[in-house]
Amino acid sequence: MTKIKRILAIETSCDETAASVIENGKIIRSNVVASQIESHKRFGGVVPEVASRHHVEQVTRIIEQALAEAEVRPDELDAVAVTEGPGLVGALLIGVHAAKAMAFAHGLPLIGVHHIAGHIYANQLVQPMQFPLMALVVSGGHTELIYMEQDGQFETIGMTRDDAVGEAYDKVARTLGLPYPGGPHIDRLAHTGSAEMDFPRSWLEPDSLDFSFSGLKSHVLNVVHNQKQRGEEPNIPNLAASFQESVIDVLVTKTRKAVDRYGVKQLVVAGGVAANKGLRSALEDEFSETMTLSIPPLPLCTDNAAMIGAAAFYQLEKQSFAGWDLNGRPGMDL
Repeated sequence: MTKIKRILAIETSCDETAASVIENGKIIRSNVVASQIESHKRFGGVVPEVASRHHVEQVTRIIEQALAEAEVRPDELDAVAVTEGPGLVGALLIGVHAAKAMAFAHGLPLIGVHHIAGHIYANQLVQPMQFPLMALVVSGGHTELIYMEQDGQFETIGMTRDDAVGEAYDKVARTLGLPYPGGPHIDRLAHTGSAEMDFPRSWLEPDSLDFSFSGLKSHVLNVVHNQKQRGEEPNIPNLAASFQESVIDVLVTKTRKAVDRYGVKQLVVAGGVAANKGLRSALEDEFSETMTLSIPPLPLCTDNAAMIGAAAFYQLEKQSFAGWDLNGRPGMDL
């Protein structure tokens, strides 16, 4: 009989304070998230100092709630895992210090987890990951294609050269006068509009798997500016639909090229933008009949601690633990 191993995971890399108890790397016993969106909405984006203060106020309560919902005592845990980076340094430090306190107080090993590894391993909570696999990471700060030949091994084969896709969504949303966070609003409006405008696609060099969205973002801004200069009222749903069609076309085409080039068994999608309905639909149309496609349910796409616990399980099995000098690493490489 397989021994049950439980990890308490903590995530505070940006503007969600989250804690979770994960069993054997794939069973969610609890997953508690306190969002700060309402606090940051009036600023049109995340304010690091505000985020850190909220984490300080929330983290102890969220950890206690996660343990209570899981019906697990600290002495029944096998490790404490926490997001080590990348992220906002002040926010990361709150989670790291909370994790250290829990681990030290209860004599538990400490595991530092890369935030993007967590997003990828969120798929392990849905179905087994099949190696070799390709991960498409799409979030506010990252747009990457990551090849995994085996468990715990990451090779970045494509990345954004400027704006991440989620960042481009938020900036375009601001141009269109939509509230923060802009991505869900553009996705919703895109389904009511028509992609009648032929917006540019940045393919870069013929063999490149890298991404670039700054030109598209600037193009939308210029279109809106020129329409207003002529006294025309921009058609927001059509602009949203045209922008989203361009983004999805590039993401799906580059991912298809990567999947074919590396001959993988599975494509997994990770990150907050994986919640985008237009992107999910396009990926399912392109890949679902030719290979195993995994896209997490919406609550596991956005930042949460369950994904950190899932990623930490591999390190627990290898006995790969952090020391008490564990620190927040805002620019941490995968």
